[in-house]
Amino acid sequence: MKVTEVLSTAKDAITVKRVFGEPYEKDGLTVIPAAVVGGGAGGGSGQDDKGQEGGGGGFGMSGRPAGALVIKDGQVSWRSALDPNRIVTMVGLAVIAYLLSRPRMARARGKSRNRAAAD
Repeated sequence: MKVTEVLSTAKDAITVKRVFGEPYEKDGLTVIPAAVVGGGAGGGSGQDDKGQEGGGGGFGMSGRPAGALVIKDGQVSWRSALDPNRIVTMVGLAVIAYLLSRPRMARARGKSRNRAAAD
């Protein structure tokens, strides 16, 4: 795929429809779902020692729920989506950081106790 094709594909893929879903209405309540969308693209071309040219590129996107706009009686409010995977990841990272720092804290406490006993 040529770089111009990659850029054209990326332009077509990044639209407001990727972020906001189709609104739906029920019992006088309108809900517009929203997502966080990210992407990246890369490409290049070159020539080898024999004069042969080549090139290529690629594009990727990802998305996750962010929440929804809720419209009721002319009032708009935001309801954020709860991402359990992100919560589990953050708690796991905090536990790992705590477990890795415990030996250092214990050594530091031991050194300060030894200094206090020597004084």
